[in-house]
Amino acid sequence: MSKLRLIAAALSVTAALGTMAQDGTTAYEFLNMPLSTRIYGLGGVNISLVDDDVTTIDQNPALLGQEMEEQLALSYMRYVGDSNFAGIRYANSVGEHGAWSAAIQYFGYGSIREMDETGTELGTISPKDVAFMGAYSHDITDNLRGGFNLKAAYSSYAEYTAWAIGVDLGINYFDADRDLSLSAVVANLGGQVKKFHESYDRMPIDVRLGWSQSFGNFPVRFSITAWNLTKWKLPYYEYGDGASDTKMELKESFSSNLFRHLVFGADLISSPNWYLGVGYNYKTRTDMATYSRNFLSGWSAAFGIRTSRLGVGIALAQPTTGATTLMFNLSLNLAEIL
Repeated sequence: MSKLRLIAAALSVTAALGTMAQDGTTAYEFLNMPLSTRIYGLGGVNISLVDDDVTTIDQNPALLGQEMEEQLALSYMRYVGDSNFAGIRYANSVGEHGAWSAAIQYFGYGSIREMDETGTELGTISPKDVAFMGAYSHDITDNLRGGFNLKAAYSSYAEYTAWAIGVDLGINYFDADRDLSLSAVVANLGGQVKKFHESYDRMPIDVRLGWSQSFGNFPVRFSITAWNLTKWKLPYYEYGDGASDTKMELKESFSSNLFRHLVFGADLISSPNWYLGVGYNYKTRTDMATYSRNFLSGWSAAFGIRTSRLGVGIALAQPTTGATTLMFNLSLNLAEIL
């Protein structure tokens, strides 16, 4: 009975994190969920966006810098179903070439009915995940910066709890004259230190590469992020129109695998006081092939305004029909306010 209840809780959490549904071979997939409106609007993954925005640090610790001195950011996301995600992050400079940051992220998946193996309802459970993070970055040269993000992940599903420790390692090269940014990240290196039940679960270890650049006076910055690079094959099943007589079709062509590794984004950079970004994540769209996806599945958008003291951002996406996800950011520059 205990094992069945654990499996049911885990499946409920996996359903909430639907964009990782079809190849969820690891636990702690919530560590891949951004809590930045800018990142979410650019497709959900972007490790090369260089900007004075403390919310982007969880993508690449090398994006952290002294320009984020005394910044505080609050994040909230209304996700699929009854899921609610929230976070808080603070950053400050240290020395002449370093910066540090601390953050807490909370992932709640609402109330879920608890059943035993006979179908008898036992009550409700409220599964949740929490991540505690501490990051540090250092300027190696004028154009090159490296950093790490240490994280502790806690999960509670019914009476089962687990802990994991991991680290992200990142590096970024930025040429301001050409507005060229190149990044590399090894994410979620680590493992579980307290297991749920009988076996240890793997963390979603990943290798990612990123490119962002604008060209001349054209006020648009383009980004391409390659992720899930620890494995080439990312097959998925296409269910067609969902009719009962429709057969599942396995998709594993070269082009399908290629584009499931890539996330595309573009954002306007015409003014430092506001931003507008759009992104396309083919993996999100194809992962939603098992559900009632629509034309907007895989697309996302973000808009924000900011002054020297505060910034406000909003991002939205609709991975499935009738399931609009909304994210909000509030950033404060405490050096200007206090």
